[in-house]
Amino acid sequence: MQRTKVKDLLQGAEVGKEVLLKGWVRTKRGNKFVNFIAVNDGSTINNLQVVADAEKFSEETLKDVTTGAAIAVVGELVASQGKGQAYEVQATSIEVLGKADPETYPLQKKAHSLEFLREIAHLRFRTNTFGAVFRVRNALAFAVHKFFNEKGFVYMHTPIVTASDAEGAGEMFRVTTLDLDNLPRTEEGKINFEEDFFGKATNLTVSGQLEGELAAMAFSDIYTFGPTFRAENSNTTRHLAEFWMIEPEMAFYDLQMNADLAEEFIKYIIRHALENNREDIEFLGQRLAEEDKSKPQNERQEMTLIEKLEFVVNNNFERITYTEAIDILLNSNHYKKKKFQYEVKWGVDLQSEHERYLVEKHFKKPVIVTDYPKDIKAFYMRLNDDGKTVAAMDILAPGIGEIVGGSQREERLDVLVERMKGVGIHEEDLWWYLDTRRFGGCQHAGFGLGFERMVQFVTGMGNIRDVIPFPRTPQNAEF
Repeated sequence: MQRTKVKDLLQGAEVGKEVLLKGWVRTKRGNKFVNFIAVNDGSTINNLQVVADAEKFSEETLKDVTTGAAIAVVGELVASQGKGQAYEVQATSIEVLGKADPETYPLQKKAHSLEFLREIAHLRFRTNTFGAVFRVRNALAFAVHKFFNEKGFVYMHTPIVTASDAEGAGEMFRVTTLDLDNLPRTEEGKINFEEDFFGKATNLTVSGQLEGELAAMAFSDIYTFGPTFRAENSNTTRHLAEFWMIEPEMAFYDLQMNADLAEEFIKYIIRHALENNREDIEFLGQRLAEEDKSKPQNERQEMTLIEKLEFVVNNNFERITYTEAIDILLNSNHYKKKKFQYEVKWGVDLQSEHERYLVEKHFKKPVIVTDYPKDIKAFYMRLNDDGKTVAAMDILAPGIGEIVGGSQREERLDVLVERMKGVGIHEEDLWWYLDTRRFGGCQHAGFGLGFERMVQFVTGMGNIRDVIPFPRTPQNAEF
């Protein structure tokens, strides 16, 4: 007999038929006459109740049906007489596929803290919270590919091992096969990377953008979606050492078109999750509402999670320049009452507290900020006519701040070379990148969306470590 998933059984199409169900026991309750077993196979947040008449099963079998055990059940799917579920399975056979010792199995019916569950990340998928989070993550990832495929973009796999630093921040993981106990040295005493596997110093990528630009100069519209790495010693709720980035690059696009695409993209993938994972999002919203009850009134969410997501999907994002953003912050009561921890003045990089003020307090919606000072942005961003700002954009979202960063790229060879000199990047290191300006260069733009931050936004999870299966953070590479 073929197994039917819990999600399909709960839709009732198999009522009156004999079915095979396989999954893990969430709970078991009952008496000496009958047992009620809640089974979940991960296909939905909802459990399916299995009713086991004690007379039909040996005491030995039922004894092993404990929380966490894997079981196979054959029985008739019927309309449930009890409250809490529409359908249940009247079991005729139960096979324990894998036992779970109740004395040592760490997941029990009681609520567990998210901190504790991070310590057992190999098992946390089995909880309702993380089942919902990772089904939503799956839906969002599928929607990413669907969106770009529908628009005719080419999916480009950019390298994970690279010799370039797209961001210029220097916080990269070194890739090497050299013997760390016996490093080869040059005459000057420096490490001789010519003897390394690639014949030069290489790192794990922080971005696929530069290579993506090369492909856009042939295919017009491309995107990358893959893992990126940053060796930043940051133990915050917003940072990971390994994370996933979505990075489209489009030829013949200016900054405005770039912002339009990014807004359309964000709305599309959120809408997809709302349409396909509403039960999961509703559950996560209830969890968020419970969490909010313990917070002071002024820190509580003004909208439910579903309301927030529908508001984003159904309303235009606010658009302002960096200069306008600074003026808003300087004129705010928050600034006047010295509530900002970080300095506010023209030329500083906006901190998370500034971004969240603009989004959550001032506009109460996502905000696209454009035209940042050139000195706080990357070398590849197009210099504006004022000579002080670049055609950059960030999209700021409630709860987490920056969710998208992008720009119109600098297509003028002479200007780009000058910008590279200004930040200490040698032309010979990026000769291939400069070639795209020498040979058939054109106006182009692109952006990067941090996938985990998007998952955070849609699920309402407060810590980025709870939206990636196995978080990689300073001093932590478990599992």
